[in-house]
Amino acid sequence: MEWQLAWRLFNRELKQGQLLLIILALTLAVLSVTGLARVSERLQVAINGQAAKFIAADRIINSPQPLDEKILTQSEQLGLQLSRSLQFNSMVYAGEAFQLVTVRAVDEHYPLKGKVELAAGEGQILQHGQLWYETRLAGLLNSPQQVELGNSRLTMAAEILRLPDGGFNLFASSPVVMMRLDDVPATGVVQPGSRVTYLYQFAGDANALTAFEEYAKPLLSNSQRWVDVQSGDSPIASAVNRAERFLLLASLLGIALACAAIGIAAQRYCQRHYDVVAMLKTFGASAKQIRSLFGMHLLLVTCVGVVLGLFGGFLLDMAITPALPAEIAAYEAPLWRPVLLGIATGFISALMFSAFPLMKLLAIPPLRVLQRDLETSKFANWLHPLLSLAAMALLGWMYSRSLTLTLTVVASVVLLGLLLVLMGYLLIRLGRSVGMKTTSPVSLALAGLRRRARQNSIQLVGFSSALVLLLTILALRQDLLNEWQKQLPEDAPNYFLVNIAPEEVEPLQAFMDSHQIVATDIYPVIRGRLSAINDEEVITREQQEQGERGRLGISRELNLTWRDTLPPNNDILEGHFNQSADEVSVESGVAERLGISLGDKLTFIIDNQAVDVKVASIRSVQWETLQPNFFMIFSKEALAPFMFTSMASFHLADEQKHVVLALIKQFPTVSIIDIGAMMEQLRGIVSQVSLALTLVLVMVILASALVMIAQTEAGMASRQKELAVLRTFGASGGLLRWATTLEFAILGGVAGVLAVTVAEFALWILKTQIFELQVSAHYLWWWLAPLSGAILVALLGLWRCAGLLRKSCGDLLKLEA
Repeated sequence: MEWQLAWRLFNRELKQGQLLLIILALTLAVLSVTGLARVSERLQVAINGQAAKFIAADRIINSPQPLDEKILTQSEQLGLQLSRSLQFNSMVYAGEAFQLVTVRAVDEHYPLKGKVELAAGEGQILQHGQLWYETRLAGLLNSPQQVELGNSRLTMAAEILRLPDGGFNLFASSPVVMMRLDDVPATGVVQPGSRVTYLYQFAGDANALTAFEEYAKPLLSNSQRWVDVQSGDSPIASAVNRAERFLLLASLLGIALACAAIGIAAQRYCQRHYDVVAMLKTFGASAKQIRSLFGMHLLLVTCVGVVLGLFGGFLLDMAITPALPAEIAAYEAPLWRPVLLGIATGFISALMFSAFPLMKLLAIPPLRVLQRDLETSKFANWLHPLLSLAAMALLGWMYSRSLTLTLTVVASVVLLGLLLVLMGYLLIRLGRSVGMKTTSPVSLALAGLRRRARQNSIQLVGFSSALVLLLTILALRQDLLNEWQKQLPEDAPNYFLVNIAPEEVEPLQAFMDSHQIVATDIYPVIRGRLSAINDEEVITREQQEQGERGRLGISRELNLTWRDTLPPNNDILEGHFNQSADEVSVESGVAERLGISLGDKLTFIIDNQAVDVKVASIRSVQWETLQPNFFMIFSKEALAPFMFTSMASFHLADEQKHVVLALIKQFPTVSIIDIGAMMEQLRGIVSQVSLALTLVLVMVILASALVMIAQTEAGMASRQKELAVLRTFGASGGLLRWATTLEFAILGGVAGVLAVTVAEFALWILKTQIFELQVSAHYLWWWLAPLSGAILVALLGLWRCAGLLRKSCGDLLKLEA
């Protein structure tokens, strides 16, 4: 019986359009999660897939000793591809010439991602007895046909232009050579106790990689490292991390907005049935029957919204996928997770956001049949925001799987809601003493704001929330893109010169001038080790774990430089840049990790000599710029006694590539690093990220629009009563039209002011705590957002009230009846 009645009620209200808003809200919430999860996960998979080429694999285990075979066995059982390689330093000889090199001994599976670029072209396979070599090695050894490495003679077979996992180490002093892993034993170079690095590279399905990570990481020792594209070892780690954080944040905000629309629509849905429940109770319906009726009715509404949302999500994915670049569309995103998330979103949001309004609906007393404004006061109002926040937190965690990001969004929503309700209520109450007359649209609009102070405050929260989130996403998207464009401008240096001897600086500068090449500053480079902080000896983490006492330091030598002025892409956070010989400037990350503060005394060992300096400043450094950066910058006087080499960088157009050959011939000992191909890959990834940000922005705009429509719809019942009364007392249609427009415009303008205030605060938190971006004020917003909010909300309100404003006094009274 209840099912039949619920179906008849659902069918009738669906035809009348009364369920349109809540179904649209549910549909958009499910569509946002399903479609956006599908698209954003495809983009994330593609971005990470492209980024994985920078480490030649999906995951790497870096170890100073052979890895436990049970870990490798587990990787095989999970179906992962495996490539083993060995890295060590050794000397190679060609006649009387010799050179220290970095040897990469690889197996036949290397590389799992990307490719080795050779001067002779693609398609070559590293054979037994062959050596592939970095370009500068041939010049250093006078271009021999063969070289000696330990007990073996190896043929110089191919020139390496770029390794996929070659990294971006400007300070690498040794040329890289590549040989077969199974040729290493014959050289006799690697013996027990030799300093070597074992690299185990893995590639495969995302689920298998996750399972392998959960298995392997707990088994690794402190000297073994787990590496992926986000671990910081990749030059694009920061860009990928920021992009994924933005996708998650924007998606969470889109879900939050859609859920807000569901909450508003559910409240309106229940309010519209107050009289129905009162009538049913009057006619003798039991509480169980009424509960079953509206539970089934809401279930039907939810099912329709979920089905439409799932269908829309797949349509969105099908529409967007063909427009994506081929390298992105080739990646297949998970299917079941977006579907299950979409279904869970629909039912959780419908249940949690509708629970409180539904409880109030079921508790409506039968006396409401006689007293239309009678409502229940049985339940505390704080229960509704509590259930809504719980639903938002649950959905946010299910979607992002990041507790930190979820709690950040929930906390921001709480603070935003409290601030907006308080400020909105105070601003609207300022009109208490104004507008009791109805002779002008302005006074009538102010009177309406005063009379509906509580309802308008709630509407103001909805309007402002939509504008805040829209402004936040717009600003973050633009700032991220601007940040990446600044890091990778078209004229960014694509060649780096390292190991420049002091006597080569002037001839090199003359060469640059003669070929009209504009180079960056020349940086001197000196190797040194931090030995003490405030006269307290520093130790490595391994020494600390073995029980040795001391202050934790850096376990390797640092590349030091001197400067008279602050380098580009550096900003002073504390103190002043070096002004005397005994001062040093320290990068903020190292300062935080080592507990270094202004005024601390640092002791460095350089060429077996101790150098004491005082910390004069703490700097922030943009490491993502692919330009030379240093942890420590000294004054020239402090490092003048020590030998050094230098480095520089320059940009060269494709048609000038012949200049590189001339430079190599004239300066054979200078190392030339070509990062042009790397930068093109980076730009490709940035363009993919840009597309992802745009898609997410569109979804947030749709969700914002739906919240505004839902908020406008929520106030239609009381506005209809008011229009009927005003028409009865002789107010003209033109007066009411202008008053309604002005009332919504004032709401929109105030919402715009509040939105800018809160958005600037939210952006400050997000940029400093999550995205690590530079904070800047958006002065244009302070007039543009209120003006846009006023126009947008006024048009929205006028459009929604147009039907009521066209009706006569009699028609309005009939509707009210």
